[in-house]
Amino acid sequence: MSRFRLQPTPAQEAALAGHCGHARLVWNLAVEQHAHWKPGRKGAPGFAEQCRQLTDARAASGWLRGGSIIVQQQALKDFAQAMANFFGGTHRKPAFRKRGRGEGFRVVAVKPGDVRRVSRNVGQVRVPKVGWVRFRWSRAVGDGVKSYRITLDRAGRWHVAFAVIPDPVPGPGTGEVVGVDRGVTVSAALSTGELLNAPALRKTEAKRLLRLQRRLAKAKRGSNRRAKVKAALARLKAREADRRKGWAEKTSTGLARRFDVIAVEDLKIRNMIRSARGTVETPGRNVRQKAGLNRGILANGWGRLVTRLEQKAPGRVRKINPRFTSQTCNACKHIAGENRESQAVFVCRACGHADHADVNAAKNIRDTAAGRAVAARGGEAPARPVNREPQSELLIA
Repeated sequence: MSRFRLQPTPAQEAALAGHCGHARLVWNLAVEQHAHWKPGRKGAPGFAEQCRQLTDARAASGWLRGGSIIVQQQALKDFAQAMANFFGGTHRKPAFRKRGRGEGFRVVAVKPGDVRRVSRNVGQVRVPKVGWVRFRWSRAVGDGVKSYRITLDRAGRWHVAFAVIPDPVPGPGTGEVVGVDRGVTVSAALSTGELLNAPALRKTEAKRLLRLQRRLAKAKRGSNRRAKVKAALARLKAREADRRKGWAEKTSTGLARRFDVIAVEDLKIRNMIRSARGTVETPGRNVRQKAGLNRGILANGWGRLVTRLEQKAPGRVRKINPRFTSQTCNACKHIAGENRESQAVFVCRACGHADHADVNAAKNIRDTAAGRAVAARGGEAPARPVNREPQSELLIA
């Protein structure tokens, strides 16, 4: 996906908001239909039947009829795909969409002339029932655009994302392998010794964020003041998210260009950030600490970094079992939980080897990936550590 900043006029912005409302309504009606299904009842209607029902709904509702049939049918198509992903076990069950969150719609069957460049920094995209909408041409769109998605974030910014398959980033061809250890204090530690950190809000911005959160807690629900505070909070959060996304893009591109094989830990991030709150009957323990850890994982962009690496360097990303990577000495392969004295200090109890704890883990990840590559070529893989001691599964950096 190549995303660009839209620059609609006020009239176009109102029309785009109408498309978002139509897509949200159609999606929510589909969710409601499937929510009524129970074992023993007739199956919920599929995509074809829902399209026929949409035709009847458009005939009965002038507001719905005034929108684009392409946008509304595509919302049903997206819901059908979401249900297929849910039954396939790869995604969660589709839920109701709330106004102001996840606003957007998709347009398919895009013709070659529906996207054009009008000047050096300005492009235009044709939107059904809206016309030509300007967007900032910050880079090449790419050839073969078949569909695009228009979204509105909480900060009130419109974006258009074109569905194109970008060309992979070529590797250097040297066969060099790098290990990447992701953590909370250090976003990404490389086996080369580099420590990379995702940018966060500055001190002044963090103080402003705290002030706004306090104002929001005191503001009356439904008041204009509360709406203004929420908008200011959304702009600040969007700024932080943009910086994190930019860091992930630059870091993934740099790694794809510098190394032929990039090894990362195979972490189940969705399970790791699951809440520890528990239930009323069985309340969780250390809920505050776990919530802080979850925020740290999300703030460091673990998932986005690996996703972009797999997209930019297809076939060159190796996922390694994280077991004992933070407790194993890279010099002598001795495994012990006491080797890691603190978050940043690693001192082997067997040979005395000292290193940054995250860099040591990254080197272990690199060596495991390099051993797999040697074994795949028919060579002799490095010997596995034999002094295994019963330790915990993983110490989170």
